[in-house]
Amino acid sequence: MSDYKKPDRQHPHLSLSEHARKNQAMWEASSDSYEQHHARALSGEKAMAWGMWRIPEADLHILGEVAGKDVLELGCGAARWSIALAGRGARPVGLDFSARQLQHARRLMQEAGVDFPLIEASAEDVPLPATSFDIVFCDWGAMTFCDPQRTVPEAARLLRPGGLFAFATGTPIQFLCQDMKTDQLTDHLINDYFGMRRFEWEDEVDFHLPYGEWIRLFRRAGFVVEDLIETQPSSDATSTYRDATETAWARRWPMENIWKLRKEQ
Repeated sequence: MSDYKKPDRQHPHLSLSEHARKNQAMWEASSDSYEQHHARALSGEKAMAWGMWRIPEADLHILGEVAGKDVLELGCGAARWSIALAGRGARPVGLDFSARQLQHARRLMQEAGVDFPLIEASAEDVPLPATSFDIVFCDWGAMTFCDPQRTVPEAARLLRPGGLFAFATGTPIQFLCQDMKTDQLTDHLINDYFGMRRFEWEDEVDFHLPYGEWIRLFRRAGFVVEDLIETQPSSDATSTYRDATETAWARRWPMENIWKLRKEQ
């Protein structure tokens, strides 16, 4: 396993923000049930697939050719993406702030017969050297549960010039229509668009920005936007994350999107 610097194990919360600690506690408590509920949907051919409806990377072509490239997965969970990338010749590193999630990752890595570094840390403060990676990516995960004002500059720091940064997350449209009291989606606007940033529940904090704020943040960090893919479930798609009503909603309006960015040379 590569000799990457790891966080101080005696101070596991040393570089975790208050919201990251709250989200970390949620994932420590729910990792086992999450694994049981979603394992099949995230495994096999669906390991390299995006979002809640597992749209294949082979269809979207977000990451491109990965063989021989250094790849960092932010919020890797059980690291199925990274395991699949290792099988295609990439040199992945998985990062997650949940020790329990990384325990599942180690088990799956052993079963798959692959070995790569797993880092227990927050995507807001990654204990790895600058310009270490050709690709940094996240399929929901850290880009939802950490503050993008910190994660986007970190991704830029970690990437080599010309490197790719890609991540899937919820759309502003989804959160404009989400009833925060019932956690249900509606067909009309409820929440304010201006000022959108942080959504907090009893045990979880999510971050989502308006489109213009995302773009200004990317530019400040030295990224060029190559694409914004607004995914749409197929007519027969199902999800372990969303029920049939929510899936029908996502066929009419974008619920999730994938930003594809390039670090300036």
